[in-house]
Amino acid sequence: MNRLYLFGLIASLASHAALAGTTPALLDNKPAFIADLMGQMSLEEKIGQLRLISIGGDMPRSRIVEEIAAGRIGGTFNTVIHRDNRAMQDAAVQRSRLKIPIFFAYDVVHGHRTIFPISLALASSWDMQAIALSGRVAAIEASADSLDMTFAPMVDIARDPRWGRTSEGFGEDPYLVSEIARTMVKALQGTSPSAADSVMASVKHFALYGAVEGGRDYNVVDMSPMRMYQDYLPPYRAAIDAGAGGVMVALNSINGVPATANTWLMQDLLRKDWGFSGVTVSDHGAITELVRHGVARDGREAAKLAIKAGIDMSMADSLYRQELPGLVQAGEVKVQEIDNAVREVLGTKYDMGLFHDPYRRIGAVADDPIDVNAESRLHRAEAREVARQSMVLLENRNRTLPLKKAGTIALVGPLADSPIDMMGSWSAAGVAKQSVTLRQGLNAAAGDQARVIYARGANLTGDQQMVDYLNFLNWDNPEVVQDPRPAAEMIAEALQAAEQADVIVAAVGESRGMSHEASSRTRLDLPASQRALLRALKKTGKPLVLVLMNGRPLTLNWEQANADAILETWFSGTEGGHAIAEVLFGEHNPSGKLPISFPRSVGQIPTYYNHLRLGRPFVEGNPGNYTSQYFEERNGPLYPFGYGLSYTDFSLSPPQLSTRRLARDGTLEVSVTLKNSGARDGATVVQLYIQDLAASVVRPVKELKGFRKVRLKAGEEQRVRFSIDEDDLKFFNARLQHVAEPGEFEVQIGLDSQTVQTQRFELL
Repeated sequence: MNRLYLFGLIASLASHAALAGTTPALLDNKPAFIADLMGQMSLEEKIGQLRLISIGGDMPRSRIVEEIAAGRIGGTFNTVIHRDNRAMQDAAVQRSRLKIPIFFAYDVVHGHRTIFPISLALASSWDMQAIALSGRVAAIEASADSLDMTFAPMVDIARDPRWGRTSEGFGEDPYLVSEIARTMVKALQGTSPSAADSVMASVKHFALYGAVEGGRDYNVVDMSPMRMYQDYLPPYRAAIDAGAGGVMVALNSINGVPATANTWLMQDLLRKDWGFSGVTVSDHGAITELVRHGVARDGREAAKLAIKAGIDMSMADSLYRQELPGLVQAGEVKVQEIDNAVREVLGTKYDMGLFHDPYRRIGAVADDPIDVNAESRLHRAEAREVARQSMVLLENRNRTLPLKKAGTIALVGPLADSPIDMMGSWSAAGVAKQSVTLRQGLNAAAGDQARVIYARGANLTGDQQMVDYLNFLNWDNPEVVQDPRPAAEMIAEALQAAEQADVIVAAVGESRGMSHEASSRTRLDLPASQRALLRALKKTGKPLVLVLMNGRPLTLNWEQANADAILETWFSGTEGGHAIAEVLFGEHNPSGKLPISFPRSVGQIPTYYNHLRLGRPFVEGNPGNYTSQYFEERNGPLYPFGYGLSYTDFSLSPPQLSTRRLARDGTLEVSVTLKNSGARDGATVVQLYIQDLAASVVRPVKELKGFRKVRLKAGEEQRVRFSIDEDDLKFFNARLQHVAEPGEFEVQIGLDSQTVQTQRFELL
């Protein structure tokens, strides 16, 4: 720490103590310190703390500095440069009257500079240690870039893959997503959100954003309270119980009331029922959007509705600054309502450690990185390891995989050599040129043992309108770059490569922009240009391996029927190319399992495993008339939740129960023997599901209640045990009481949600 910085820090701390009129010891008494500070704030300074301003978006940087110095900004987002953030913090703690530090936020969703696999891929690992590693590395890198908060984790339950933001979340299941939510919050915040290598988690999007009608972004949500409590709210609650310091509020309406103006959601549920005491932040521009929702006549009423509902900070604010002073003066908003929000903002800054050290994550000038994109700032080994864990083997006929490091491999497809698409949506400060493409990874892994011939084969899509949409925000540096050659010429080149090869590897799927905010889709099949390429390749008769890159489930009926192997890699991040190559060559045995069901067609949506029981259920193999079904195609998902193959074979013994009668204060143990009966070491996920056979309300056909990821050597076996108690059997009844009703339950254990073995027990 250099001497000038140390001197400035001491002066800053002394100024806070002097401001409070107490000894420096008051700084260690959070309630007293904040109360004393608030007692010295003007109404204008209080409102200033409620404004979260986007760097480069809401106003010029020079004006932002002046606004901060005037005490009219509480935090900023979208800047990761020490020099810039230091200048803004200087304006806050050296030039503003009360010297209240600001905080710096960013969307660090699946890595900061080192980009890890997208969130849906992380969930596919079913490995909490791998997920925690990704979150901890992200926090270390983000805090090293002077960030204090991330708008993550995103824990919206997604059951309609048409929704573009499916890629940002962890899938369809409340239990799995809740486990990951807890893990990510603890990883991001570390030992404490005040630690220099931690960032505060702001869980999003509260609430129910993943349930927008038709999978169309920003659309409405209309949902029964029982479904909310049972299926969609648990992950947010898990994140908050794990200590998340912030909540980002969703853009959608809930049963007719936008979340940003929803007093029941923000006050009754979040604050009173759940006891949340952190900061709430609107999504970008959401307060202004209350006018377009039609619940506010104008900006004045929108600001009034938001502050009264409990929105502490206005992201990309104009209305709080413009309207709150007049609303208070007119008596339409109470000073106490302003104070409640200010107290949470100041409390958040206190918890970040900023009152103790405003430069905690900015550091000294002498320590600024010379090159912010330096290779030394990346964590490649960690990214590679997590990426390997996240891949799901969907098909492997005749053990086509793993590939041999011999002969010739034809690598084709529009995503085979696209560094920017490897990173996926919301790639924070990641740099595309630092990501490893599949082409690079395959060449490096093959070395001089095998020959790799590359041909693009097709453009991502032949639809220029789609290309224009995907490039709309990036005209100067387009993400989707089309090869100008005719489609037939590109396919001919791919066929020429295939004719020379022993096996074809086709990298197909979506660009990252196709699985992003505002990228909802009406179709989930591969674009026509890619389908034409695959059909031509199939006619060569050569083994065809598909490497999927996508941020949502796709409809893959032709691909499932015709490909010899399919590896789902999602968007696998900075080290994706190396990780995919290691899986393809068998240096790593895939162990991922799907965290979301793959439908056969868009017409089946929603397709999720834990659907409610029906009076006329369809049963595979039985006559279908007058049962719940779609008669044109086979029912059920193409690939079910929890599904994923391995290069080895696993078997499970029938489950055994320690008792058939579970007392209210007791515990029941379920055990199975897992055996690796194949010739390779590997890992799989043993999954525990429970069905309530008769209850006061209709219950799901099954619900995930536990899982274990187990690694076994070839021929090894292990006893896997689960404990079940009353809490595992609870649900929200028609009165929204969280209860476990007496009666019979079925335990289902399997390596996916569909192929299970069962036993029954009774809750007394």
